[in-house]
Amino acid sequence: MIFGTAGVPRSLLGASHIDGLHEIGRLGLRAMELAFVRQVNVRPADAPKVRAAAEQYGISLSVHAPYYINLNSRDARIVQASRQRILGAARVGCLCGAQYIVFHAAWRHDSDPLDLYEVVGSELLEISSRLDAEGNGVWLCPETMGRGVQFGTVDEVLRLAQDIPRVRPCLDFAHLHAMQGHTNTEQEFEAVLDAVALALGPRALCDLHMHVSGIAYGPRGEKKHLPLAESDFDYAGLLRVLHRRRVSGRVICESPTNDSDALMLSRLWCNVNGSAEVV
Repeated sequence: MIFGTAGVPRSLLGASHIDGLHEIGRLGLRAMELAFVRQVNVRPADAPKVRAAAEQYGISLSVHAPYYINLNSRDARIVQASRQRILGAARVGCLCGAQYIVFHAAWRHDSDPLDLYEVVGSELLEISSRLDAEGNGVWLCPETMGRGVQFGTVDEVLRLAQDIPRVRPCLDFAHLHAMQGHTNTEQEFEAVLDAVALALGPRALCDLHMHVSGIAYGPRGEKKHLPLAESDFDYAGLLRVLHRRRVSGRVICESPTNDSDALMLSRLWCNVNGSAEVV
């Protein structure tokens, strides 16, 4: 299992992606998610520099596509812009050496759940086909979400991964916990992994893309991310379950103290795993 940050380490607020990668390497972490929060903020001409910096330190890259995505909008212009944002993140992400393109797929509005799934699935199938035609081999990773008004239950993202060959899930355990305060016991973490193995086969547990952070939540779900120590999320229990189930992949920390929390998770994993070094 490898650990890293969502975006550059917060201790380097305002720094570039390359500066962030150098800091990740210095800290001994091995993953970073390029945060294209508002827009794809790496020019294609600069992508090889990002790739080289990641390769220098053996850092696994992923991308979080811009937040302004809604494949279920009633406005065709918004759907088209959302499609282009995912494609743009995938194209530049591939040039940077990223393998996983994470995104928030859609808002529910008042759509029937089955109709909503068909809309999102159709859009992702078109995006997948276009990337195939371009020879782009990234994985599209719809994220499990933390509010009931958002598309992205465990069942929904796993069904997309079943139906569309290019899709894999991004399991955001903080978001899952924010939904009514559940998914916070080892039994509940086991149930999520059971669902993945049942839907995608046991081998899917060998390469999972996961988000972890503290989180504040209310009756409607997610409010904001928190440092792990300030939340009630049982991250130690999650790591015990991941170890017990022999899960591999990457854990991206989205907390406001992403670098120190990622290091804490990595060191705790070493203790659980019986390893002597940060990995």
